[in-house]
Order: sequence, then structure tokens, then C-alpha cells
Amino acid sequence: MLIELSIKNFAIIDDIRISFSRGLSVLTGETGAGKSIIIEAVNLLLGGRVSGDLVRTGEENAELSAFFEIDADSNAAKIMEDQAMDPSEGLMIRRIISSSGRHRLFINSKQSTMHMLKLVTKNLAGISSQHAHQGFLKQDNHIDILDQFAGIFPLRREVGRLYNKFSMLEKKIAELKENLGKNDNDNEFLRFQIKEIEDAEILPKEDEKLEKQKKRLKNSSEIVNAVNRSVNALYLTDNSIIEQLGLVKNDLEKIDDLDPVLGEKTEKISMTILELQDLAEELRTYASTIELDTAALEKTESRLDLVQKLKRKYGGSLESLFVKYDELKKKIFSTRETKKEIDQLTKDAENILNDLREKSFVLSEKRKAAGQNLGFLVEAEFNDLEMDGAGFSISIEPLNQFPAENIKYSAKGIDKVCFLMSPNPGEEPRPLNRIASGGELSRVVLALKAVLSETESLETLIFDEVDAGIGGKTSEKVGIKLKNLALDYQVICITHLAQIAKYGTSHFRIKKSVVNGRTSTAIFPLKDRKDRINEIARMIGGEEITPATINHAEEMLGFQNI
Repeated sequence: MLIELSIKNFAIIDDIRISFSRGLSVLTGETGAGKSIIIEAVNLLLGGRVSGDLVRTGEENAELSAFFEIDADSNAAKIMEDQAMDPSEGLMIRRIISSSGRHRLFINSKQSTMHMLKLVTKNLAGISSQHAHQGFLKQDNHIDILDQFAGIFPLRREVGRLYNKFSMLEKKIAELKENLGKNDNDNEFLRFQIKEIEDAEILPKEDEKLEKQKKRLKNSSEIVNAVNRSVNALYLTDNSIIEQLGLVKNDLEKIDDLDPVLGEKTEKISMTILELQDLAEELRTYASTIELDTAALEKTESRLDLVQKLKRKYGGSLESLFVKYDELKKKIFSTRETKKEIDQLTKDAENILNDLREKSFVLSEKRKAAGQNLGFLVEAEFNDLEMDGAGFSISIEPLNQFPAENIKYSAKGIDKVCFLMSPNPGEEPRPLNRIASGGELSRVVLALKAVLSETESLETLIFDEVDAGIGGKTSEKVGIKLKNLALDYQVICITHLAQIAKYGTSHFRIKKSVVNGRTSTAIFPLKDRKDRINEIARMIGGEEITPATINHAEEMLGFQNI
């Protein structure tokens, strides 16, 4: 419950402090006196967005504060306990707004955040103003209002979670398919490149070997001639090197018994002869391997050309060619893996879609049941608001025209919700935004607030402009409805109508005046019977209060305990 509200340097308000009590508190005053500014201050203390334009002209800062009594079993109490605050001490909210638009926020004297403010004030108070009336007119808000009434937000959040997950999977699958489509255009060329490299069967350092082989084949005749001459010189001709060394060995063998050293030398010459014989044989074998035909050279040059061509095409070296080959294989492998990933994600999406479909239909059925109940309850409220015979219903339709063929989902399920009203018997129900009468809309909002307050678990209901477009007997009914609401809630109402104000258990007059050239708003609690009668009389007859209006005001307040 809101116990005290303090406003300083805010718009045309210099410094006011209002103490509220249980029951129905009414705030009255002339048009432009600043009544709605008070509502705006409360809205900011509940988490509304600030603006530096709201700071009183000539001042650096505006300061707003509100003190709430907290129910021990409320959501606010739990949040306060989680933040090491004692809810039994109450909740003090203070916002300091600078003319630059910056602001500071304090909760129970500790600097806090907007997120925490909105959490702790979520169910403290609900404001029904002209702006809130417009919110009821927006069809997009109707599904939220109905779901709040039905108490199905936990299920709706689960539907939203599934929808978001399904949407993300759909997006991911689409991206993978798009990339796969692009890759498919390239894959044929990739496969051609891979085949080109694989068909070549190139070996590591093959280019170096081919270069040597080419050089050898181009000079094969010269090589064979040189090798043959070497073999002849070593072994085959008269007086060959090996023959000459044999003669040397024989001579030394004849005298090696004369000196042991000569025996060693003779042994070395013998080994040299054997080695030269092996060398000559190796040269003869080598010479026999040299191909002298041009076909072998052409084959080598052709193979080398192929290797060089592939080297140039894939990086300039065999190392880069092999790296490129690995990259091409990885791309092809990646494409295969992408197809596997798409298949798996598609299966996951189908499973989630099945779950989403099931929960969305359950949500829709709960919505339809709650819609019938809400319509019945609102119509019952109409009977108390001089709207006998008016009808209220809730249209719940699928998001698309043919749900059985192609169900359309959203984070809120498969339905679109619209509040309908038929102001008079026999008239077709129409969307709220097509109701011409502002008085009817005010009463519809009041009826909805009366029903929804129970599900919103609000402790304080604040009404501004609830009397727009109504008067006479209807305003009397609205006053009674507000009084009855005040039996269960703290109700604060700004009104221009005496028929409503007379039901207030507390009455405040808001007055604007000019002092030293500056406009300022002040608020006066009307505790004295005479002051209350005078204010009701002003509301009936204007600033010129006559004995007749005084009598009328006394008559209106005669049964009130003031």
C-alpha cells in the first residue's frame, strides 16, 4: 500500500507531500492544476522512463519518493528479502532526476537499478490513465491481458522458449542450405580438381627426380660414351689401369719378404684392384641402364610437363600442391558434414515442432476457456456501471486462415486475441478501438480493471481519467464501483465529478497558483467537513459557489462519514 508520496521540483510542483490511507482516496482540482503530474510522478517511481524536461524550470534536479507498506506474503517482500532488506520496515523508493536527463535511483537508501525497481514494484500498484486506456484499445495487448487473467504465463513462456528454439533451428538450417547451395555450384569443380590431382599420382619430390632423369636422357649418348671409355681404360684395353696395377702388385710381391712394410702396401694394391674391378662392373651395369631412344626422353618430358603444370596451377610447388589437395578434400568433407548437420538439425526441429504444436494447442484451449470466463465477468461488471445489455466477448482465432493445413506459430502461441463489445443489445460485437463513446471506454476499462485486479495481485489501484465522457447516473455507478473496489484494494482516483469524489474516504484538493511570477501546484487534504463540502460544491457549480450548490454538496455528502 502507498503510504506517502513526496514530489519536489517536478514540472510545476515545487514541494508537496501526500499521505495516503486505505480505502478510496480522491484527488480533485481544476483542469491544469497538476493532478496528472502526480500520477506521472508515481509512474516514474514504479519504473517509468525519465526525462530532463520534467525538472522544474530553474532547478537542477527533481526528487521523487514513495513509501510503501509491504505485505509479508507479497512478491515484493520476497525480492526485498533476497536483497537483504527487511520488508517489515517498508519500501522507500527515491529517484533524483537531473535537468540533463540523468537520474539516480535508491531503494531503502541503497543505490539500485531500474531492473531491480521494476522487479520489486511489479505488483505494488497499477495505473489506469488515458495512456492505459489506449493500451486496452491496442489489440496486440489483448492476448497479454487474457493470459494474465488465465494465469497461463508459465505455459506461454514454455511455448515462447520452444518457438524461439525452433525459429533459431529453422534459421540455422536455412543458412546451412544456402551455403550448401553455394557449395554445390563449386563442388563439381572441386571434384574435378581432386580427380585431376589424384589421376596424376604425383609422388613427393617427383619433379626433382624427373628433372635429373630428363637431363640424363638428353645427354645419354655422351654419358654412355664416357662410361664405356672409363670401363675400357679401367679394364678392357691393353695396358688398362687394372692390368698395370697387377704388374705393380707382382713386382712388390717378389720383394715383400724383404721388408714387412712392402707387404702391407702390396695388400692395399690388391684391394684397390678389386675395388676397381667392382667399379668397372658397376659402370658397365650403369651404361646398360641408359636409354638411348627418344621415346623415353619424350615420356619423361611429358611427365615433367604435367607435374610442372599442376605445380603452377596449385601453388607453385609440390608442397603447396599437396596442401591444396588436402584443402579440397576438406571442403568436400565439409559439404558432406553439412548435409549430415542439416539432417540432424531437421530432426531436432521436427521434435521441437511437435512439442511446440502440442503445448500451443493446450495453451489455446486454456485461453478459450479463460476468454469465456473473462467475458462473463466483465459483462457482470457492466451491470454495475449503467451498461445493462452491453455485451463483452473475446475473439480467439488462429494466426493464419487455415490452421489445419499450415499452422502459424509465434512466441505467444497460435492465437490472435481481440476484445469485442456490443454497447447495445442486438448490435454486432466490435473491437474496442471502434467504440465511439469515450464514456463507454472508461467504463470498459474500469470493468476490466475490477476483474483483472484479482489476477494481477495488485495492492494499489490508481485511476486517472476514469470519468472521461460520463456523467449523471453513470458517474454515480462508477463512484460506487470504485468504493466497492476500495474494500479490497487501496484505490486512488483523480476525478472531475462530484458524484465520484463524494465516495472518497480521503479527499485531496490540488490547486495551482502563481506566486512571485511562478506557477506552483499545492495539495491540501480536506479533513474538515466544511472544506470537503466547499470542494464538492466547486465541482458542482464552478468557482462561484452559491447557497444552492452548498446545499447540494451537503446533500451529496450527507450519508458519508466525513
